[in-house]
Parts: sequence; structure tokens; C-alpha cells
Amino acid sequence: MLAGRLARRLSRLGLHYSWVVLAVVFALSVVTAGAMALPGVLMLPLERQFGWSAEDISAAVALRLLIYGLMAPFAAGLIDRIGLRRVMIGAVVLIGAGLAMSLWMSQVWQLTLLWGAMVGVGAGLTALVLGAVVATRWFTERRGLALGVLTAGAAAGQLIFLPLAAWLERGWGWRAALCPTLAGLVAAGALVALLMADRPADLGLAPYGESAVAPPAPAPRRGGELGTLGEIVGSGAFWILATTFFICGLSTNGLIQTHFIALCSDFDVGSVTAASTLALMGAFDFVGTIGSGWLSDRYDNRALLFCYYGLRGLSLIYLPGSSFSIYGLSLFGVFYGLDWVATVPPTVRLTAEAFGRERAGAAFGWIYAAHMAGAATAAYGAGYSRSVLQSYLPALYAAGALCLVAAALVWLIDKRPTAAPARASA
Repeated sequence: MLAGRLARRLSRLGLHYSWVVLAVVFALSVVTAGAMALPGVLMLPLERQFGWSAEDISAAVALRLLIYGLMAPFAAGLIDRIGLRRVMIGAVVLIGAGLAMSLWMSQVWQLTLLWGAMVGVGAGLTALVLGAVVATRWFTERRGLALGVLTAGAAAGQLIFLPLAAWLERGWGWRAALCPTLAGLVAAGALVALLMADRPADLGLAPYGESAVAPPAPAPRRGGELGTLGEIVGSGAFWILATTFFICGLSTNGLIQTHFIALCSDFDVGSVTAASTLALMGAFDFVGTIGSGWLSDRYDNRALLFCYYGLRGLSLIYLPGSSFSIYGLSLFGVFYGLDWVATVPPTVRLTAEAFGRERAGAAFGWIYAAHMAGAATAAYGAGYSRSVLQSYLPALYAAGALCLVAAALVWLIDKRPTAAPARASA
């Protein structure tokens, strides 16, 4: 096994194989994030070629986002059952097949099946839960750094793939714009197949920062993900975190990532310029996410979320009045980008404080499902607004106002751990 030989060679050099695993998962996260962001670049070309409405395309994107989110609570359980490597390879195959077959699509139902269902399931397997599992299994020291790097992979994917896709689409059509992402999926899949290992113990290693090889993991507990949902659904903290994260998804993936380029076209801004603004957001998102992880270790996470949601709401309300000039778009890109994914570290920490370490992962999976349900709502709702009202502005103002509501709601979170219900002995 190549991973085993490389791990032994790196060990002789004083390097831990966990950094190789981190690099492989980061590469996959970058490529899948690029695949998830592609509809934002290709919405207008699909409208022009096939005559599909913004509402039709948005419905497929909304389905993808909803499936992506609903996969999150079950992804960790699937990883426990069949292993990290198999899950990651399955994700690459599903996303790659969905994008490759779309090169020959001509009907909107094909778009819904390929970009909605297949890409949604595949990308859902590589959602934030994958990063949390990898960081927990492979790192004891530097775990926060590892999780921050993997979370920032989404920003890097947007930064790399969106401007390239917009440039290729303008010169050679929307099918050419898919090619870099397909090539990236092939490369990432090869890295996973050759270098990925499920656990440090599989290579005879301890997690980074430990000296003892971890024992085999216990079997998944009865009840699984649905059992955890039953335990936490009565908690007020769960509903506040789920509601605020619903608004987070509504105001990011569903609205800006999906519709920003089409929105800019309504104000005579070219697709390459708009995609470059999204890339600028990705660059500042990378900085903001890692910085947010550092801040979340030192300050009240409710205060951080209050600032993040408040600034995001104000930036969305500002955007329609920015005149969509280069200066206005750049200013929006910087402020909006800094807190695009910055909400994740404080939300994860508040989840752990509210539900304890044992249930934090599964609880966050359900909270993340609410995030993507919000994204699906905005993806369809904004497309409907553009098709029926001929404007995205109502969606922007509504999302901005909801972000201000979320900023107020976070102060209602009680951080005291909610006790898990006792289990009857056998």
C-alpha cells in the first residue's frame, strides 16, 4: 500500500502522515466546492441556449443544496460503516458522473437529475462533517488549525474555479467551463485512491500529538443520527442554532453563490468581472474563516455571531445601492467575504457547549442540514423573484433583514450543556 510506505518514509524524516491526509482532503474539498459553485457561472448561458427560466434552473440548484444538507447528518455514520476512503471515492464518482453526463443534456429534468440529485448526494458526502471527522481522527494537537484549513477549502475552490469557468464560458461555451472541474475531480480521486487511509491506526500511527496508537473505534451506537435528533429536538439552543444557520445558508450559498453573477448581469456587469468578485470574496473568506477560528477560542462566540450576521445583513442591504461599480462591488466583496464561512467555528463551538462532546458531531450535522435548507430556499426563491418580479432586489433586502434577526437571536442561546437522556441498562 503506497500510503503505508510513504508514512514510514515520512516518519523517518520526522514528519507525520496526518499532514498528507490533510492535504488530500483539502484538495478534494477545493474541487467539490468548485463543482458546487459552477451553476452561478452557468445560469445565464443555460438560459440562453435552452430557454430555461431562472426559476427552472434555480429549482435544480435548490434540490442539490437541500440534498447536500440532508446528507450531512448521515455522512458521519456512513464513514463509520464503510470508511473515509470509500466514501470520498464514491463522492468523486457521483459528482464527476453528474457533471460529465450533463455535457449531453438538453432537457430541464436532466439538469435536475444530474446537477440536482447526483451532484447533491456526492457533494453531501464531502460536506463539513468530513472535515470534522478527519480533524478529529488524525489530529489531537493542531486540530483547530486542521479544521480551519479544511473549512477554508470551499473558499479556495471558489477562488480557483469560478473566474476560470467564466473565462472559458465566454470564449468556448458552458461545456468548456466544466472541463477544469472534471479534470480536478480525476486528480483528487487519484490522490484519494493512492494516499488516503481511514485512521492513523491503519498505518500503525497515533494521531498527531499523541504517542499511543488508538484502539479500534467502537461500533456506531443504536439509534444513530435519528436517535440524536430525538434527544436534541426539545432543546431551545438547537432551534436557535438551526434557525440562525438556516439564515446563514439562505444569505450565502443559496443567494450570493448561486445568483450573484446573474444579479450583476442585470446591472450590465460582465460575467468575468462578477466571477472575479466572487473570487475576491473567496480570498477574504479564507482569511476570515481561519481568523474566526482563532477568535472563537478567545471570545464569547455569541458576540462573534452577532457581529458576523449583523455585518452580513448590512452588506446585503448596501449592495443594491452600490451602483455595481468596481469600487462598490470590491467593497461589498471584502466585507461580505470576511464572514461568508466565519460563522462556522463559533456555531460548532456553541453546539459543543450546548450538547456536550459526545453529541456535538451529530447535533451539528442536523444544524448544518438546516443551513442547506435555507440555501435551497434562497436558491429557488431568488430565481422565482427574478422570473416573476423581474428583479433580485426583494431577495437581497429580505436576506439582509433576516441576517439582522439572526444577529439578535444568538443572544438567546443558553451555552450550558443539555443533559443526554439516560439509557436503560440491558
